[in-house]
Amino acid sequence: MNEKNTTQNIVVRTSRGLTIAGTRITLYTIMDYLKDEWPPHLIQDWFNLTDQQIQGVLDYIEAHQEEVEAEYQQVLADAEEIKQYWEERNRERFAKIATLPPPPGKEVAWAKLQRKKAKLVQE
Repeated sequence: MNEKNTTQNIVVRTSRGLTIAGTRITLYTIMDYLKDEWPPHLIQDWFNLTDQQIQGVLDYIEAHQEEVEAEYQQVLADAEEIKQYWEERNRERFAKIATLPPPPGKEVAWAKLQRKKAKLVQE
């Protein structure tokens, strides 16, 4: 079996897009980790992939770099559009929730959460 056939058996197109055969893991998810500079062996461990799977994915990405990158950018754009839609749709609800008092008995945890949120806003 040549390298091309091995790669084609590992990477398949599903309704989710380019996916590792036999899993629900998309190449776009792997791309997120590669863009965050995770080494392949850690990605392999994190997703419990075999040596053949991780190598097949890396080979596929390298061989089809422009196509995979274009699809990855489209996935990111679609995700951002969906996020914006739901944030806008729920803006009033989130604002109302933010004004609610802490649940009874949870005041200490609530105060800690509020301090953490304030700290994140400052960063």
